Amino acid sequence: MTRTGDTTAAGPGRRGQSTVAGAPAPDSDAGYEPASAKRDRLARFYRVVRYLADHPEGVRIDAVARFVGMSPRTVYRDLRALEDEIGIPVWSEAGRWGVEASAFLPPLRLTLGEAMTFFLAARLLARYADEYDPDMAAAFQKLAEVLPPVLAAHLARTLDQLAARPADAPFSQHVRLLTRAWAESRVVEITYETGAYDAARATRVARVQPYLIEPSAAGHALYLIGFDETRGAVRTFKIERIRAVSVTPARFEPPEAGAVEARLGTAWDIIADQEMVEVRLSFSAAVAERVLEATWHPSQRTERTPDGGLLWRASVPGTLEIRAWILSWGAEVEVLAPAELRAELGAALRAAAARYGGPRG
Repeated sequence: MTRTGDTTAAGPGRRGQSTVAGAPAPDSDAGYEPASAKRDRLARFYRVVRYLADHPEGVRIDAVARFVGMSPRTVYRDLRALEDEIGIPVWSEAGRWGVEASAFLPPLRLTLGEAMTFFLAARLLARYADEYDPDMAAAFQKLAEVLPPVLAAHLARTLDQLAARPADAPFSQHVRLLTRAWAESRVVEITYETGAYDAARATRVARVQPYLIEPSAAGHALYLIGFDETRGAVRTFKIERIRAVSVTPARFEPPEAGAVEARLGTAWDIIADQEMVEVRLSFSAAVAERVLEATWHPSQRTERTPDGGLLWRASVPGTLEIRAWILSWGAEVEVLAPAELRAELGAALRAAAARYGGPRG
């Protein structure tokens, strides 16, 4: 069987017309398809996809052509466009064509409470997405169909706001490819920009087994978590720093159910592949109640002090992600441990004080 996406490099795979049994050769009916508006073409795409989805065993080009009332040549072009332009994976075997079963998910049937939960998740995602993603917008449109009119109207306004943001086509394509590789348990090769914090670090190529794609509310970013075969360990990759993605034919055995989520549960935000460190903080009485209003980390332990302040402890993988949270409390917090973190934040605050102590600019 020929799967059109068995090997991809930041885009859909190509099929050779001469190698696919039953694929029609170019014919002389180039003018058969009348000029039409984009909506008519998209409507035809929808009919073709639904017809293929209703026939998981695959169908011949002629059958699809009869169903949609177009020429076989036009249907063949549509099948190519479904993958190249829209990203729907299509397969062919012995002259029969079909759509990958993984291309669509079953329709949702939600209670009002469940719909509200999805609505809140969608709103949270929209607040932290700084670029327009067509897939996210399409998901919101489908979600609106199961929401009450008031919520659906609010979601429609959210879509209008999202559409005004800049699009990043390469990023969206990378997410699609990584999602497909994750769903099919396929190894990916990625070109990764590692020098975001250290210019001396060169871009590298890694073979990764995708375990999870996780959003970061703090970082306004998406992350790929997986086993880096190149380094022999589980690593975290910021998808915005991925420059190229190739889905390989190689498959891998996914980790034990719940193992990745359990590991991620120890992270402050996303990073869970660093050595565990116990962080101890002292909060002033002015912010103690606000700190206690939330569980900032599953491992946190708190103790009130006689002066109304708060001792706060937690064990986290590394201190990179927790630094920004500590700094957000300004002068109302003091790092007690580890000593390295205390020294780093102390130096940062002294540098900030020096900057603000002089004239503006």
